Amino acid sequence: MKRSLGDGQLGQLGQLRELAAEHAPVPETLIGPDGSVLSVNRALCDLLRSDAAQLVGTRYADFTHPDDRARHERLFQEAVAGIRDGYRLTKRCLRADGSILQGDYAVNVLRDEGGRVRCLVGQLIDVTPQRAHEQQLREALETITRQRELTQAILDTVDVGLLLIDQHGHYEAYNRRHRDFLHLSYPEGHHGQAGQLGHVYAADGVTALTTEEMPSTRAANGEEFDDLRIWIGADSVERRAISVSSRALFDPSGGFVGSGMSYSDITELMRAIQMRDDFLASVSHELRTPLASVVGYLELLGESLDFGAESRHQIEVLQRNAARLRDLVSDLLESAEQRTGPVVLATMTADVSRIAEEALEAAVPSGWEAGVELKGEIEPGIHGIVDAGRVRQVIDNLVSNGIKYSDPGDRVLLTLSCSDDVALIAVRDTGIGMSEDDLDRLFTPFYRSARARERLTPGVGLGLGICQAIVAAHGGRIEVESRPGEGSLFTATLPLT
Repeated sequence: MKRSLGDGQLGQLGQLRELAAEHAPVPETLIGPDGSVLSVNRALCDLLRSDAAQLVGTRYADFTHPDDRARHERLFQEAVAGIRDGYRLTKRCLRADGSILQGDYAVNVLRDEGGRVRCLVGQLIDVTPQRAHEQQLREALETITRQRELTQAILDTVDVGLLLIDQHGHYEAYNRRHRDFLHLSYPEGHHGQAGQLGHVYAADGVTALTTEEMPSTRAANGEEFDDLRIWIGADSVERRAISVSSRALFDPSGGFVGSGMSYSDITELMRAIQMRDDFLASVSHELRTPLASVVGYLELLGESLDFGAESRHQIEVLQRNAARLRDLVSDLLESAEQRTGPVVLATMTADVSRIAEEALEAAVPSGWEAGVELKGEIEPGIHGIVDAGRVRQVIDNLVSNGIKYSDPGDRVLLTLSCSDDVALIAVRDTGIGMSEDDLDRLFTPFYRSARARERLTPGVGLGLGICQAIVAAHGGRIEVESRPGEGSLFTATLPLT
């Protein structure tokens, strides 16, 4: 059964609606077709920091920012003309105290039964904090974008390839120089994944690297390394030698997240080294034959009985210097040969203890001449499958260095011991010692410390590099500890099986 409301009830309902609008939490206004403000509720007054008497009768444009009035006016006129039933826009509103708020303004048009506009109902939501936050985000994003562009520009100007990979081996970022290296290594394209095979070769320039041997694969596994040398490119003219280094990256909790890698072009350096080694090998070969003749004839002269004491002394001086020159030529040739491959060993069962004893005995005259005391602590009965001549070469060199870099009154101690089928050869001296910088470059061919040059100590800086290569060929390693003025300790581990 349909019921209708009486006039009294309708009046009460209208009052209730007015009361609800007045106390509604959403700021609301009624605007006439001519743009005048008909009514405002308490929430709108509070938002605009004004009262109803100041707002009613004014035009809505009076509390709209001048820069936003034209856009609002256009939408208002379209709504009054019936082009749209309502609209919504974000605009700036002027408060009574002169401050500005950002408002989200939604308008609906109320029409009578004939379609004429009775009024427009507007609701205004304060979005000032949100807009301020959005502005901060935009400014932060612009700053980040500028910094990223600046960083990328800097990275693209350096002559070093830079690569960032994650823990799964995915390429996350790289600079322009590394892109050039990728084009040379992978002319058909790279998939952005560590371990991809291409025109990438070992330090010899011939052996193609496997997936496991790729620097990117090793870096993705968390390995750190320096100066890993490879060759890239198929064409012999365009190919480049690259030195690769890697550093692992970790999150705040210590978890591995990837690696940063650098690729430096060392082609010219490698070619210069090759030219140097070729030159040294050629000169050394050419010098060996005449030197052998000189040494041989000097030995014959030394055995002659027709010379007096003065002449014999002069012949001995010649013999010592010829022997030094012969040893120098041998070191030059051996150093050059090591560049082409590992040291070739002629192993057999040998008495390592006896080798050490003979080396110590042979160094005694040099020790006497330099005023350096030689001591030995050699465990007897140590045997192993080694290259006896090469082992003797290592011990001779270490003991000789101990004497050369010691002052009169210092001491050189040679020790030999064995543990778990590994011989431990140690040479300790109380001489001049070395700095940290010297230790970092000690085994580099032709490197000599500043102290050695100042003392005019004989040598060209090849002996220790040769010792390191010999020990490595046996499967061992050589280490050094030293401090300036406190002497040095060289320790070589030598597997005996």
